[in-house]
Amino acid sequence: MTGEQVYVSHAPGDLELAQDLFSTVKNFPFGVHLALEEIESGRSRKRLEGRLANSDVVVAVLTEDAADNTWIDQEIGYAVAKGIPVVPLRDEGVSRRGYVGDVDGLTIDRGDLSVTIFNLLSRLRSELSPLGALSVPNWYIRFPCTIPDCGHPVTLELEHGQTKLWKLHSHGKHLTTSCAVCESTYYFNPATIGFLGRKDGIDRQSPSRSRS
Repeated sequence: MTGEQVYVSHAPGDLELAQDLFSTVKNFPFGVHLALEEIESGRSRKRLEGRLANSDVVVAVLTEDAADNTWIDQEIGYAVAKGIPVVPLRDEGVSRRGYVGDVDGLTIDRGDLSVTIFNLLSRLRSELSPLGALSVPNWYIRFPCTIPDCGHPVTLELEHGQTKLWKLHSHGKHLTTSCAVCESTYYFNPATIGFLGRKDGIDRQSPSRSRS
């Protein structure tokens, strides 16, 4: 999993929703490009064609706000024409239509977005790594240890398939990984891969104490 790109097509009014849905997805080592964030960074929506063309998957957030949005229709149509897989992410009650009318999508659970994020991760793992992704996952997130004066790289490897991750979540279990230097332990939600907390490891002596 190196260098994959995900483009998220959404209506202007759905930017906050898209950010919530992709907040933990962005921690993985591939590019996630939300249309309105790209526009806020100085690009016009018309100039996002390059992002679309280089995408491995397009996720279309389809809500009532998106129903009459011509940009979303154009971006979906462009992806379909280029053979880029499109994953519809639909609000409850939003009808299937257009280029993705026959595509099995995902339903947005407004009452529990963790369910939606889990299903989204499942679909992305399948789309981005089609050769056995769910049975032999190779996804990971990497971040610097947040203990002051440590900063050593810490990696959480997803060694389980999505079914096992959901079982862990259902039973209140956590995913854990530790810093190899200070031995601090980090806890993550198995469903969303969201950060839950940290347990500090060994006390690191300050320079003044180590000399005494």
